[in-house]
Amino acid sequence: MSIIPFLSAEFLGQPASAWAIFFVIIVALLAFDLGFANKGDHEIGISRSLVFSAFYIAVALLFGAWVWVDLGAKAGMDYLTGFLVEKSLALDNIFVISLIFAAFAIPRAYQHRVLFWGIVGVVVLRAVMIGVGATLISNFSWILYIFGAFLFFTGVKMLFASDEPVDIEKNPVVRIVRRMIPVSSKLDGHKFLTHEPHPVTGKLRRVATPLMLALVSIEIADIVFAVDSVPAVFAITTDPYIVYTSNIFAILGLRALYFALAAAVHRFHYLKYALALVLIAVGAKIYWAHLVGPVPSWISLGLTVGLLGGGVVVSLWKTSGEAEKAPQRG
Repeated sequence: MSIIPFLSAEFLGQPASAWAIFFVIIVALLAFDLGFANKGDHEIGISRSLVFSAFYIAVALLFGAWVWVDLGAKAGMDYLTGFLVEKSLALDNIFVISLIFAAFAIPRAYQHRVLFWGIVGVVVLRAVMIGVGATLISNFSWILYIFGAFLFFTGVKMLFASDEPVDIEKNPVVRIVRRMIPVSSKLDGHKFLTHEPHPVTGKLRRVATPLMLALVSIEIADIVFAVDSVPAVFAITTDPYIVYTSNIFAILGLRALYFALAAAVHRFHYLKYALALVLIAVGAKIYWAHLVGPVPSWISLGLTVGLLGGGVVVSLWKTSGEAEKAPQRG
């Protein structure tokens, strides 16, 4: 039986061959990461983190170039816009992940393992959320206006929101995990589950380690962030292929970027305001397209690059004094 008819068949708006190419790349990257690049438990330094982050960004941009050539300039620009928006939203995710690791006292040597399996979970969860979103939009096109209003008010809220610390232990899902399975206060290497004696009977029982609680918390955090990021990319394009691939490529690089930015994420404080403006613009774009006419993809891409680039420059400029004083405090 020939596989060619299957690959040429259309799936969610694109040929099955395009989906196959994407998933082959993702599986190859995950296998490379776990089996070669970061084999074993060890602390990942900033220089190594930056090198691998640059590698993942390069792969994402090369994939974007292929999308541009194979699916057209509009698809290529929509992919790049979605990738930039998702990458920027990921900075807040990095801050929350650092709080999660601190709350459960996860050593840096084991953090990569938690992030790796967290990314595998994200690949599945985002597929479900984007699949549901695409189905809703195809059957109820008016839901895009709800997405637009949600993004607009999310952006406004982000402009005036205060930076309050997150109490991971109060998360209801973490409490549920503690009730479903006993949780050890000690790590057992890089294991998510281990065995330890029951405090009363002395019999061995299976318990979750703090690594498991950290993994569950990271998956919860991604679901929360996906509530913003998935509608944001759907507001840019309704093509499920572009939405999903831009999301996953941005998140794949997040794992590598985390180790370089976790200690310096405070220097990108003003990027939050630029991202808020991007969300407001993306939300307003849906209503503009209905009332006036479609917004060209190159304008969306240029506005996104301009705002986010300006946010990075202002952040680095405003916090340059903190970077100079940091070694003196050390």
